[in-house]
Amino acid sequence: MPIRSSTAIWKGNLAQGSGTMRLASGAYEGTYTDGSRFREDKGTNPEELISAAHAGCFSMFLSAIISKDGYIVNRIDTTSRVHLDGSPKITLIELETQADIDGIDDQTFQKYAEQAEHGCPISVALAAVPMHLVAKLVH
Repeated sequence: MPIRSSTAIWKGNLAQGSGTMRLASGAYEGTYTDGSRFREDKGTNPEELISAAHAGCFSMFLSAIISKDGYIVNRIDTTSRVHLDGSPKITLIELETQADIDGIDDQTFQKYAEQAEHGCPISVALAAVPMHLVAKLVH
């Protein structure tokens, strides 16, 4: 399996400094500051990138385990929300997913969603943080 990497450069102190985060693939590069991390200023932040990675990983993992059992996955749409408190500490991750899957009932879908919540590699890496999952089957 490949090893994935990203880089970050930070210049200056926390309050007036700024930085850039870049994926090694070149698919994303963005700036971040104290304001984009702890307020609503323009730019990204580490928690937003964790959130994107978690939503993507969860969706792929859920698709994999459902497809493996023969169900047809039409679409999985997942939002991840990473909560950062003032300490700063990540205190909660909310996963909300909606899935369009042929031939599956809600009870079975919920079991798969819970399995994905605890089994996708990013969820495993973030296991120290409480997670809350809301999974909805849509057609």
